[in-house]
Amino acid sequence: MFIQVKKSKIHRATITEANLNYMGSIAIDEILMETANIYERERVQVLNINNGERLETYVIKGEKGSGIISINGAAALKMGEGDKIIIISYAWITPEEHPEFTSINVFPDDHNGI
Repeated sequence: MFIQVKKSKIHRATITEANLNYMGSIAIDEILMETANIYERERVQVLNINNGERLETYVIKGEKGSGIISINGAAALKMGEGDKIIIISYAWITPEEHPEFTSINVFPDDHNGI
């Protein structure tokens, strides 16, 4: 049996751009991705603190050190530039792994820096 647990969370990041005409996904600054142990193309849940919207999408790598958090495609109708969000990734583990499993929490500043 496997259980799904929070692997990592980027808490209160700021959306820097929204692009309705992009195919989809969320671009995240590569430094934030590395710090949070989030991989390119990984499925994530995005929670909008401003309006309560929630969605799932996949991650694309944003320019390293740029502070970019770009919400793309149809998701840009649910959240936009300046909104505060939480990005959560999950992992499947066995119950036996659970006692030693540690999740990562990242708290970026207002410019998405560490």
